[in-house]
Amino acid sequence: MPTFSAPDGTLLGYHVAGEGPPLVCLPGGPMQDSVYLGDLGGLTAHRTLIRLDLRGTGRSHRPEDPASYRCDRQVDDVEALRKELGLERLDLLAHSAGANLAALYTARHPDRVARLALITPSVYAVGIEITADDRLRTARLRRDEPWFAPAYAALEAVTEGRGTPDSWQAVAPFWYARWDEETKAFRAAEDEQRNDEAAGLYASDGAFHPPTTRADLARFEGPVLLLSGEVDVAGPQRVMTEYATLFPNAEQAVQPGAAHFPWLDDAGRFVRVVAAFFGGLPR
Repeated sequence: MPTFSAPDGTLLGYHVAGEGPPLVCLPGGPMQDSVYLGDLGGLTAHRTLIRLDLRGTGRSHRPEDPASYRCDRQVDDVEALRKELGLERLDLLAHSAGANLAALYTARHPDRVARLALITPSVYAVGIEITADDRLRTARLRRDEPWFAPAYAALEAVTEGRGTPDSWQAVAPFWYARWDEETKAFRAAEDEQRNDEAAGLYASDGAFHPPTTRADLARFEGPVLLLSGEVDVAGPQRVMTEYATLFPNAEQAVQPGAAHFPWLDDAGRFVRVVAAFFGGLPR
């Protein structure tokens, strides 16, 4: 696996797979091994995916200074990867919490981003509020699922601040379009893939300044795709629509029936939309 040095000397790794022009991919979690992205439903048939293992995750080394896990401090890691790849500009894709890092990188280096795809993005970096009603209204779209009643009760507890570790486990079915053996195994693997120390510091004080980021993103002229899942309680549609309006040249795609991992939920549809955005398929 190729490696490179971050500006602070931390050795970082990345994975290369696929055919076509390079597409840099930032994982979520936060601070989860990029292995969970896999081939993004077969997107490797159209693009060469370059999955960055964020510092302290996957094959990347842990930094000497744990404070460098803070999201804004990892912007320099992405810029170092661009230089490592010898690319003048990046096509950039980010999932979930990784969208915070992508937003900060784009805000700081707008001339280095050609096209940006945000997949079921977290909104901390841009300061959009997600209300309990937003999440519960989205959750109720799945009222006919056999697991719905206990999962919904747990989600109510979480949104009311009464959540326990058991509550967070109970809401897991909401993250996927199907709650079957495959997605249960995918969910179970997350505990081994995430750096919990890093996750706890990712959004620590000083990581985000939404007014500045929003102003910078409003000046970013490159094409942006914001792909959300129709039933994603982490990114309800009202919130995703508001996020898309922060960019002057954004399109929003809502994947029907999808939750937080749309390439697992319907790989064919996901790949068609993303590949078309990046120029790999005709629209």
